[in-house]
Order: sequence, then structure tokens, then C-alpha cells
Amino acid sequence: MSLSDAWEREANAWIKWARAPGHDSYWRFHRDQFLAIVPPPGRLTLDLGCGEGRLSRDLQARGHRVIGIDASPALIGAARVADPAGDYRCADACKLPLSDGDCDLVIAFMSLQDVDDLPGATAEISRVLEPGGRACIAIVHPLNSSGRFVDESATSPFVIRGTYLSESEYTDFVARDGIEMTFRSRHRPLETYSLALEAAGLCIDAIREHPVPSGPTELSDRSKRWQRIPLFMHLRVRKCGAP
Repeated sequence: MSLSDAWEREANAWIKWARAPGHDSYWRFHRDQFLAIVPPPGRLTLDLGCGEGRLSRDLQARGHRVIGIDASPALIGAARVADPAGDYRCADACKLPLSDGDCDLVIAFMSLQDVDDLPGATAEISRVLEPGGRACIAIVHPLNSSGRFVDESATSPFVIRGTYLSESEYTDFVARDGIEMTFRSRHRPLETYSLALEAAGLCIDAIREHPVPSGPTELSDRSKRWQRIPLFMHLRVRKCGAP
């Protein structure tokens, strides 16, 4: 089963998950961490892998003109229902329904670890960007996806049982607050992402590694583990031409 097929199968569960206020890290801290590297609104912003559209809606609220694209018909349908005035299109990340240079900004928030063809997706990001255009990317941190904590204590060892350096598919089943979700994604080492960006003529100009931040309330031991290992990586890249 392809990763896009896996997301289509989990679409209804994801809609419930993504739209439950405060349910996941997006609402608690991740969205705001990511938006800190996003340039101000410009000509056209592409939200690649928009899912049910929550980030597209938040970007529009901040003044961006947004086209949201996802490979899942069910998720695009949900995005259109939630935002009838929005522009949401069902398409493969490697075959974007846009012309060369249409966008000055591409957003790929937690989507590139879920594409089957990373070089194809980054090549398309580059193609639809104008010269000097930016792309802002959020992924599961490659260290995170390469291993697991041994237990749920705050000081639990983090163990890589296989290898960090090879690609591998992984599955996480999560049940929380009455919502169950199976995440299927692909671990790729950082170099694999870098090589795909280089080949597409996209130059990295910012990298951020994000653990769980401290907040006004005491974190659980399970969450404290993620103050030692980063959950997410954010990249901002610029279209700089062929390497």
C-alpha cells in the first residue's frame, strides 16, 4: 500500500483528530513554532499536503492567498466543506496542477515524510516556485523517526534498534481521548532530504529543531522525554537555481 493510499484509508480518523481543539501538538505549540519561519503573505502560497485544511485556513486568516493540494480525495472534500470559498485541489505531489513559477511560497507542513517519491515532490516544489521563492517544510525529526524510547519515564533511554542511515517505513498507532489514528510514514535520514532539495535547486537558509516546550503547567513524564530529543524539524529553503 502506498503512503497516499494509507492516508486515504485513515482520512475520517484524521479529520476527527485534526479538528479536535487542543488534541495534538499543532494546537498546543507546533503551528506557532512553524509560523515563526514562514515569510509574510505574498502573491500565492501553496499548501502542499494540506489534508483537511487546518493550516490553509490559518494561513488565510493571516493574509495569505492559498491553494491547498492533497492526494486524498476524502481530505480535500472535507477541506472544501469547511472552507467553501477556499481553493482546494486533489493531486499528486509529483504532478502539481500549477504552472512554472506560479507561487512565491510553498508550505509542506508534516507532509514530505508521507510522500512516496521525495525527489519528485521536491522537484515539483522547485518548478512551481518563482526564482528566489521560498518553501517552508516541517517533518518528523529524522532522529525521532529512527528510534523509540524504552519506557515512559522522563529519563528513558532513546534507542535506535536498526539504523538511522537507511530509509524505512514505520507505523504508529495512537489512541487518545477517544480518537484512534494509525500513522504510516517513511523515515529518511537528514542527508536524504538535503540531497533531494539540492537536486531541485533549493538552498536551505534556516533549520530549526523543536522539542516539546515548557508551558504554564507541569509536563507529564512522557512529554518530558521529548525535551531531550527533538520531535520536529523545520526547514526554510530558497529557489536558487540548479546546483
